[in-house]
Amino acid sequence: MANQVQILSTKILSPLHKQELMKYGVEVIEADFIKTENKSFELKDLNESLIFTSQNAVHSVLSHPKSEELKKKNVYCVGLKTKTLLTDNGFNVVAYTGYAADLAEIITLIYGSESFTFFSGNLRRDTLPEALKENGIKFNEIQVYETTLQPQKIKANPEAILFFSPSGVKSYLKHNTINKQICFCIGETTAEALAKITKNIIIADQPTIEDLVEDVIHEYK
Repeated sequence: MANQVQILSTKILSPLHKQELMKYGVEVIEADFIKTENKSFELKDLNESLIFTSQNAVHSVLSHPKSEELKKKNVYCVGLKTKTLLTDNGFNVVAYTGYAADLAEIITLIYGSESFTFFSGNLRRDTLPEALKENGIKFNEIQVYETTLQPQKIKANPEAILFFSPSGVKSYLKHNTINKQICFCIGETTAEALAKITKNIIIADQPTIEDLVEDVIHEYK
């Protein structure tokens, strides 16, 4: 690569991911545009099976003093890393998918006779609960973490921007604009948040940071 490329990550990347990008002449500027925190909650009125759509929800539930009791239940989740976190901590994951819409479809088609408790965050999307409701599947929801936006003005003019969630997109656009930059998105729901802003979008094959980093390298190497 003749010239160094500057990209903005809307999430602080791990040193390994940054090193990988730097090997290919990609300079990373970064900032956390959202903040997630565990919140206190009660483990009550639990249904027979559990749903997690993020690692944040898993971490919060694991911090609860009664979390061991949940490991007797079947679990359904979104994301390979969420699944790995759950299984590493002794949970029985029956099914996992890359996206909430796919998980809703699997539950509806195969596990619709079960009842579910969905551990969520305050800014969760409506996709999963609406699908369960529409199909008459019994479920309740416990909010276990909070996401807050951390909008900030970026003075640099990067050639590309990395986005990891619809909330991150919303936070970034509060004080910044998107012109000709390539927007690398971790998944389809994140890309949907940009659909009215730009068509210059690359979506990771799998919704992981590793895949997103690979896409950047492929674009600029």
